[in-house]
Amino acid sequence: MTRNTSSPVNAFKRFSGDPIQKVQLNVFVIKYRQLGNSSIKISEWSLGCSGIGGPNQMDGGNWGWPNVSDESVLRSVELAVEFGVNHFDVADLYGQGRAERRLSWALRELGLRTENFIIASKVGFLKGTAEHPYDPWHMKRQCEQSLRNLGRDYLDIYYLHNAEFGEEDRWLEPAATALEQLQQEGKIRLKGQSAYSTSDFQKTIPVIQPTVIQSRSNLIDNYFTQPGSPVSKIMEKRNISFIAFSPLEQGLLAGAYHPAKPPKFERGEARLNNLRFKSDYLEKLQPKLDAVMAQFKISRAELPSIAIRYVLDQPSVAAVINGFQKPEDIKSSSKATERDLSSEEHTFLDNLFADLRHPL
Repeated sequence: MTRNTSSPVNAFKRFSGDPIQKVQLNVFVIKYRQLGNSSIKISEWSLGCSGIGGPNQMDGGNWGWPNVSDESVLRSVELAVEFGVNHFDVADLYGQGRAERRLSWALRELGLRTENFIIASKVGFLKGTAEHPYDPWHMKRQCEQSLRNLGRDYLDIYYLHNAEFGEEDRWLEPAATALEQLQQEGKIRLKGQSAYSTSDFQKTIPVIQPTVIQSRSNLIDNYFTQPGSPVSKIMEKRNISFIAFSPLEQGLLAGAYHPAKPPKFERGEARLNNLRFKSDYLEKLQPKLDAVMAQFKISRAELPSIAIRYVLDQPSVAAVINGFQKPEDIKSSSKATERDLSSEEHTFLDNLFADLRHPL
């Protein structure tokens, strides 16, 4: 389903003449995985850019993250590319285009060409004055705006961001046709589908025929990528690759929060009303994180490497897209590329988190 290649990487050497080539770089082995039957290969550890879009309120919901400085974005992207990351995932929703523009700005500031990276974006939440976000004319306009924001002529992957197609799925076929046309026009290379339930994937995959699908996968929510699950069987049959977002479940599996002091989020932040960030849930989670640290003899700072490696070891997973806001996020998550987990360690983790898992 996904083919791996690895090599010692000094990432900036791929960009002859780039000014930041003079920076002292780390060298380590990073794997690149093929997406379906395509010729595209992406770094198994990649970056999701929702965190650089800033706060975002829309239709009464909270969709964003705290503001982060341009300097932090720049240094984070620089470090990620140094480590060999070649894939960035954005969406029109993230800061309503701001994340796309900031990613493009950061790459240009570093003297790098965006066409040397595999960049994905998404459509499906912002509808503007259209009747529905999946109105084909609106989808084409959003694609054009994403290309403008990113300073590119094409997107490597373009996802439908959800499986909400209106009453009786009225907009499903039109959305599929619009994606096909964008691909024929050379505006997108691969079609993708992001969704949040098994039934959503079962409904959309036969119609959209994506090369890549995307959803949450982590130590708590592993249902889509668990071998033998309905979605895993579909991926295997159709040679579809899976891109896993939230491998750290928005910081929970990194041990970033403690039940004695639950976090407080501002308006516009996606985690504002999420019950997993309340004391009751954190009290259930904390003993499990303590058990992981004891079992692997690691500090809290190394928890991300365990959580991300667990997801990367699932057969259907081509890459994790790790959220970030600062260089420290990049450093802690990158250690997953250097870690191995045995089958016994996988069993330990599955048993430990089993009571928190529920079918999606």
